[in-house]
Amino acid sequence: MTNIFRGKNILVTGGTGSIGSEIVRKLLQYKPKVIRVLSNDENGLFNLEQELPGYPNLRFLVGDVKDKERLRKAIENIDFVFHAAALKHVPLCEYNPFEAVKTNVIGTQNLIEVAMEVEVEKLITISTDKAVNPVNVMGATKLLAERLTISANYYKGLRKTAFSCVRFGNVLHSRGSVVPLFIEQIAKGGPVTVTDPNMTRFVMSIPKAVDLVLKAAAITQGGEVFILKMPALRIGDLAEVVIEELAPRYGHAPGNIGITIIGRRECEKNHEELLTEDEAVNARATEDMFVICSEVKQKNEEAAIKGYTSEDERLLSSGEIKEMLMESLPYLSQPTP
Repeated sequence: MTNIFRGKNILVTGGTGSIGSEIVRKLLQYKPKVIRVLSNDENGLFNLEQELPGYPNLRFLVGDVKDKERLRKAIENIDFVFHAAALKHVPLCEYNPFEAVKTNVIGTQNLIEVAMEVEVEKLITISTDKAVNPVNVMGATKLLAERLTISANYYKGLRKTAFSCVRFGNVLHSRGSVVPLFIEQIAKGGPVTVTDPNMTRFVMSIPKAVDLVLKAAAITQGGEVFILKMPALRIGDLAEVVIEELAPRYGHAPGNIGITIIGRRECEKNHEELLTEDEAVNARATEDMFVICSEVKQKNEEAAIKGYTSEDERLLSSGEIKEMLMESLPYLSQPTP
């Protein structure tokens, strides 16, 4: 990793988000020449700047991927681009579909086009399991962002830029995810609201997800979708563990915090997919990821790769969920009861 990123100029879009900011923190370890953090969240940029003082190679840029001219300035002399900017909340995208398209689709196109203009070495788009067989606006826009990124390898002509994607499921303690919501509800004395306790989801901690994002960036040749192997859990089990472990921290007995079932929302799946059977034909497995290649000279011969869904995976036990939860706590802001 040090050899890949040392002395390089790097741009991180959505750099104040949960994934983007952790990418920035990790990259600092590898001594790049400059990291430009682009975000439309002015307060987020200020907070990250206060968190990371003393780094002369950090630049904090206010801007939006919808603004192509701003991107042109931000990407000057850049070698690597990590594209984490997106509208990611499923219900909000459902009620604001045009805005989701402008950010997730047009914003991605803008970034790809300016990346080709200056011929960056590599551009990595951060994607989501919602892009697989999408049933909502957010998933559909992220699927199109994936396809734009991969197809850019054909569209670029003789330009050297390698375009690829990294796809993973729910990051356990990211902003707007279910664990911070559960904690906020517990702090107020409950109840904890669960859509369907039997829903299953892929989960991973922020550090592990970002480690694999950087690994994918190091090895990509262009045209791959890197799918991170992730553990899965049942939402009801997660809610019970969060209550048991964290209720006492907010002065409540776990037994006094109830769980209210509110029902599955129309735009949600009961189980998530990270790899379809059709994609598996062009995929190969490594220790920690599946890699879908856009041009496969030899079809997948591993009969074990039939797809990758949270329904078919071994689900985490309560003890394993607790271990992952404890790992995530440093990344969670403490709510006010």
